Amino acid sequence: MKIKNIIRGALNLLHIDLTKNLEYDRLTNAIMKKVLKVDSNCVDVGCHKGEILAVMLKDAPNGKHFGFEPIPYLYENLKKHFANRATILPYALAEKNGTSSFQLVKNAPAYSGIKKRKYDVESPDIQEISVEIKKLDDVIPDSVKIDLIKIDVEGAELGVLKGSGNLIKRDKPYIIFEFGLGASDFYGTEPADIYNLLTDGGLKISTLKSFIKKGSSLTLETFDQMYKNNSEYYFIAHKS
Repeated sequence: MKIKNIIRGALNLLHIDLTKNLEYDRLTNAIMKKVLKVDSNCVDVGCHKGEILAVMLKDAPNGKHFGFEPIPYLYENLKKHFANRATILPYALAEKNGTSSFQLVKNAPAYSGIKKRKYDVESPDIQEISVEIKKLDDVIPDSVKIDLIKIDVEGAELGVLKGSGNLIKRDKPYIIFEFGLGASDFYGTEPADIYNLLTDGGLKISTLKSFIKKGSSLTLETFDQMYKNNSEYYFIAHKS
């Protein structure tokens, strides 16, 4: 795993993107380096192994950081490595509080989520578990201004955003989020649902590359086309 991370880091440094995911990783890292201050506060939703959380801690070492991961063994691993520097919580985020069934893909945990979705893995081994769900608005103290949120929840992003509505309107954080066919459509989410929620909260939406290059933000029509063509599936919401 260490060798794999070293290779990935070298490719990112050289701006060599062998896959779309590697490109998004590189652009996400570049955006965080660009927008975070030493004391910025961040939220990592769908923390997984903590790769993005580690960058948040590096770029904003004096900030307050929150990592959410409902898969039990990943949550325990995150606590082991980050509990002294971040608040690690075992919740799946949604638009309400309670409990929910959760599809743990044992042979490809990165695809795990509240609902079953399309899996780009042969013979997915799925174990249904029960997880606690929370609204982000009810977890983050009102006294903590959030500067950046990363959301990677395999299609459940609309619920996360709905449960963060007060925070979004209050703090207008940067929000780096995944939204693509094969995942979001299994939740019945349409591009207009995401677009209207974020724009009503005072944010614009851009592709990661366009944001870095200070290009134009997306119209609803363009956002809809990108989703339906599956030409982009990672975006950033931002104030300006």
